[in-house]
Amino acid sequence: MKARDDKQKPIIKEQPATYDDYARLPDDGKRYELADGVLELMTPAPTPKHQVISNQIQNLLTNSCQTEYVIFASPIDLILSQTEVRQPDLVMVHRSRIEIITRRGIEGIPDLVAEILSPHSVKRDKQSKLKVYATYQIPEYWIIDPAHESLEQYVLKDGKYELLEVFDREETVRSERLPCVSFTMGQVADAAAGLPG
Repeated sequence: MKARDDKQKPIIKEQPATYDDYARLPDDGKRYELADGVLELMTPAPTPKHQVISNQIQNLLTNSCQTEYVIFASPIDLILSQTEVRQPDLVMVHRSRIEIITRRGIEGIPDLVAEILSPHSVKRDKQSKLKVYATYQIPEYWIIDPAHESLEQYVLKDGKYELLEVFDREETVRSERLPCVSFTMGQVADAAAGLPG
């Protein structure tokens, strides 16, 4: 198995790693994702602001969508294949497909994944995860930008993501695919006002 940190330096030599290898990692306080058979050390623990934003969006989605969807906040394993395991900040799965939720995590394609940008995750979230989530045909992907109090909404079209909308602070976030969604980035940003990160 081969692992790398954010600077892509190998720290373990053999490859490719599988979900079984990933699941056997010791609980050493570090967080990993499995990207195309390579263990990647994730950035340090999220900042307080990141956590409040994640919790606030999860609460807003739960309030409006919980009868139709199961909503998760990280950490939860999204097992896309034996060599691709991610931990999105937020995940939604329609209750009609609840069988993809197992003891190991989510084993299948959710209806939505969302990532909250941090200074260390911009390239990963906007490039590599965008490609991975499109490859696995996740219908909708959100990128939340705390610095600009905005949400980029990507929808799958012909196997690739198309930027459908950028919601700013005052605009109501809506989704044609997820009609229960209705909140503003102002509601999210206000919950995290004054926090570092």
